[in-house]
Amino acid sequence: MNIHVKSGEATAVTTDVLVCLEYEQEKSWSKGVRPVDQKLGGQLSDLRKSGEFSGKPNNTTLLHIDGKLSAKRVLVVGLGTRETVTLERIRQAMGTAVKRAQSVKAKGIVCVVPDVPKAAGHVHDVAQAMVEGLFLGDYRFNEYRTDRSDDHHTLQSCTVLATSSSDLAEVKEGANRGQILGEATCFVRDLCNHPANVMTPSRVVAEAKKIARESKIRIKVLDRRQQEKLGMGGLLGVSRGSIEPPQFIILEYAGGPRTQKPIVFVGKTVTFDSGGISLKPSENMEQMKADMTGGAEVLATIRSASRLRLPVNVIGLLPVTENMPGGRATKPGDILKMLSGKTVEVQNTDAEGRLILADGLAYATRLKPACVIDVATLTGAAIVALGQFAIGMLGNDDTLKADLRKAGDHAGERVWEMPLWDEYFEQLKSDVADMRNIGGRGAGMITAGMFLSKFVGEHPWVHLDIASTDWSSAERPCIPKGPTGTGTRLLIQYLLNHANGYDK
Repeated sequence: MNIHVKSGEATAVTTDVLVCLEYEQEKSWSKGVRPVDQKLGGQLSDLRKSGEFSGKPNNTTLLHIDGKLSAKRVLVVGLGTRETVTLERIRQAMGTAVKRAQSVKAKGIVCVVPDVPKAAGHVHDVAQAMVEGLFLGDYRFNEYRTDRSDDHHTLQSCTVLATSSSDLAEVKEGANRGQILGEATCFVRDLCNHPANVMTPSRVVAEAKKIARESKIRIKVLDRRQQEKLGMGGLLGVSRGSIEPPQFIILEYAGGPRTQKPIVFVGKTVTFDSGGISLKPSENMEQMKADMTGGAEVLATIRSASRLRLPVNVIGLLPVTENMPGGRATKPGDILKMLSGKTVEVQNTDAEGRLILADGLAYATRLKPACVIDVATLTGAAIVALGQFAIGMLGNDDTLKADLRKAGDHAGERVWEMPLWDEYFEQLKSDVADMRNIGGRGAGMITAGMFLSKFVGEHPWVHLDIASTDWSSAERPCIPKGPTGTGTRLLIQYLLNHANGYDK
C-alpha cells in the first residue's frame, strides 16, 4: 500500500472513501469532520441523533453522498469517549476502516487525523498508530491460492490528511514510522504463514541474507560443523531428528558508535515443531509452522532499525532448526552439554525451544551486550495463564522490564510480568545432570524462564513468551486468523524509545 501525507480540508479531497474517526458522547463533531457535516447538510449529525452512529469503539457508518463531496463515500468510525481514547483505539479503528473499505472494493482512502488529547499521544504518535492500523488491518496471505480474486479488494493507497499545515511535518514523521512498523509485522506474518516445507532453516538464512543488504547490516551464519566446534549442544541436540541442517544466524546492525554496547535479541526459530520423540497430538499441529515467530520478529526488528536509521547497535541471534522424530533424534533421558558448559537432561523433547535459546543466550554473553532480550513461542502454559491478550515477561533487571512494559503499552502489545523466584528452580533439578528441561505441570511458563535464566550471565535480560499471542483463531480489526506477528512492534518501539531517550 502506498502511503501519502498532505494537509488540507477533508471536503476537498477526491477518494473512494473518506474516513473520519469520531468520539462517543460528543455534542459537536471534531474540527476536521465539522466541515464535512456542514457540506453534507447535517447528514452526519442526523446519524448521531438517530443512534445509527454511536461513536463507540469500532462502530461504523458508511454514507454514499451523491456528489455532495469530491469523495464517493464517507466512513465514520467510533473511537469511544475522548477521555478514554488510546493509540490502540486508533489502530483498531483504522483496522476496522480498512476492512469496511475493502468490502466496497475501494482502491484508495483518505483518513483525517483526529484531534486527540495530548495525554493519549502527540500528533506523530497518532499518525504512526493510524498507519500501523492500516497495514495490520489490510493484511492477507494468498500466496498459495490459485484463485487470487481477493487481491483486487486490497487497498492500493491511503492518504493521511492533516487538518493543520503546522502538523504536517509531525504527521509525515509518524506515518513513516507507522509504515515501517506495520510492514515489519506483515513481514513476520508472511514468514510464519509459509508452510514448513517452504520455510526451512535454509530459507530462513536466505531471508536473513536479503535483510543484510539493508544499510549498516552484516550477517554471519554458523553451520553444523562450526556449531559442533563451539559446543552448541542444545541446538545440535534438537536438530538431530531432522534432515534439515541447523543454522545459527548472527545479524548485526551497526547504527551507533563502535564503543556503544549492542542490544542483543535472541529469537526462537523452530521452523516446524513436531515435538520430536515426545510427539505432539495431531490436532492443530499444522500451527507449529509458526514456532519460528520469535526469530522472524528478530529479523523484522533488525531490518526496521536500519530503515529507521536508529543510532543504536543491535545484534540478532537466531538458532534455526526443525524439531522432528527420527532414528537419530534426541530421546527422553539423553543428556546434552550446552554452549555454556552446563549439562541438561532432556526429559521431554517437546521442550526444545529453551534448549536452542540457551545456546543463543550463552552466545549473547560473548558479545558484551548492553542487554539481552529473547522472544519465543515457548510454552503452552503462557496461553493458560494469560489467554491471547498479553505477552508473558520474566527477567532479571527492573529497568529493562519497565522499558519493555512502556514500549508494549505504546505499541498495544502489552506484557505481563511473572515472578522469577529462586524456589522455582527446585522443579528443574535433575538426578543426573545440572538441570532438566522441564519442571512439571505447575508454573510451566515460569520454570521455562527460570531454565533460560541459568544461561544469561550477569547482563540485564528479559524473556518474552509470545506463545499466548502469536496465533489467532479469529479475525479482529488488526489481527488476522493465523500468525499475528504480535511482539514485533513492541521490540521496534523499544528501540525507538531507547534511541530517543524515552526510556530514561
